Formats: sequence, C-alpha cells, structure tokens
Amino acid sequence: MHTDPPHASAFHFASQVNRLYTALISIATSAPTQAEPPQAEPSLGGRLLYAGELDPQGRALVVAANIAGAASLAATADASAQKQAVRDGVVDFLVTSLDEALRILKNEVRKHETVAVCVAAAPEAVEREMLERGVLPDLLPPACCGPNEDAFLKQGARRVETDVASEDRILVAWQVSAAPARWLPQIDAIALECLNANDFASRRWMRLAPRYLGRLAQGLHVARFTAEAERAFISRVEAAIQTGKIAVEVKFRTAD
Repeated sequence: MHTDPPHASAFHFASQVNRLYTALISIATSAPTQAEPPQAEPSLGGRLLYAGELDPQGRALVVAANIAGAASLAATADASAQKQAVRDGVVDFLVTSLDEALRILKNEVRKHETVAVCVAAAPEAVEREMLERGVLPDLLPPACCGPNEDAFLKQGARRVETDVASEDRILVAWQVSAAPARWLPQIDAIALECLNANDFASRRWMRLAPRYLGRLAQGLHVARFTAEAERAFISRVEAAIQTGKIAVEVKFRTAD
C-alpha cells in the first residue's frame, strides 16, 4: 500500500464533486421532497437544478446532482464543451433549445428520476427564456449563475451552499495499480463496512459515485470518513493485502 496516488487532476475533480454532493444532499436531508420512511436514503428526486455554464465547475455540479438524484439543466455555446460532456457521460442529453430540454426534464422530474440535459446555447439566452416562460429551478449554483440570478432567487430558487459542515470528516481516495474492475468493488465493500449503518447519504455516495464519476475520476474512488472510520478502513485494506485477499497495489490519498 502506498500513499499519494497519481492523477492529481482526477483527485481534485472527485473531491470537488464530493463537496458539492455534500452540499446538495444536505438539502434533501433537511427538507425531504416527499414522504419518506424512517432510515430512507436521502434523494433530490423531483428537484430541478440549474447548473448554468457547463464549465469545469458546472460539470462537477451536474455530476454531483446526478449522484444526489436531481434533474439538472446546463447550457453552453462551446461546441467542444458540449462534446466532452456527452463523451464523459456528464449529461444524458444535448439539445438545441429550451423546449427540447423541458420536454425531457418535466417527465423525469415528475417521476423523481435523475437526468442531466445541456442546451447548446449561451447560458444568458437560456436564462432569459426561462424567466419569460416562468421556468423556475429549485436550485442554483454556489457561484453566481449570471445576471438573472436575482430574479430566480426572488421567485424562490435556492442557492447551493458549499460551506456545509462536514463533521470534521476526512476525504480518502483510493486507487489500484491494475484490474480496477476486479479490486475496487472489494475495497469499496470494506469502505461500506466502515461507514455508520445509518449514514445513508455517504452510503448513497458509495453506491452511485463510481457510476457517475466514471472515466472522469480515472479509476479513483473517494469517500468521507470520521477519523475512527478512516483508520479502520485503511487498516482493514492493509490486512486484506497482507493476507492476499487483495492482490494488487493500493494507493491512498487523504485530505480534510
């Protein structure tokens, strides 16, 4: 086992998505969108997030929204950014008009399903049309989404706040040197065993983050642990390596 894995850009992106996910899922935890049974996994199903420009911050926000269960709408006139978002699986649909986007979003929001749609147009133009047509997102990006932000906020939209307390948790990333499809699920299973059984937000992250981060994280998995759980997780992975249950080099990186 080694610390400080390569792919610093992948670690930065995954940690950024995790921070945004924490902010998003705290909204679901504080104000559920539907009647939920006790011990239910939190979700933003039924909520619409407007992510604004599909730049690096917007990409991370859309991925975090996918993991949190929201429907999301983004926009960009940058053709290369459009193609990259589709290629990386950040968005499910690339459309040419707000009309097309709304046809998809309305159906998925009604069903409380996750979907990400990007309009191939400048965000300012999309926002103006949204206001003209009375399309009000539930959630806005942490940073200003443009000159129309105040109008959305006055009508009841809520800005995602990224200063949500993380309960002094430690962000841990892990990566294997070979055969990630074989070994990462085994390490993930150890991570799940170290999480509190009632920490449904973290367990949702563990279940869905690998799917939505995909190639963007370059085989890097991350999760937040209490100090005690972080020690237990790394210790158990080390023990599995020593006994041969995990027969591959595992690299770790931690951050606050």
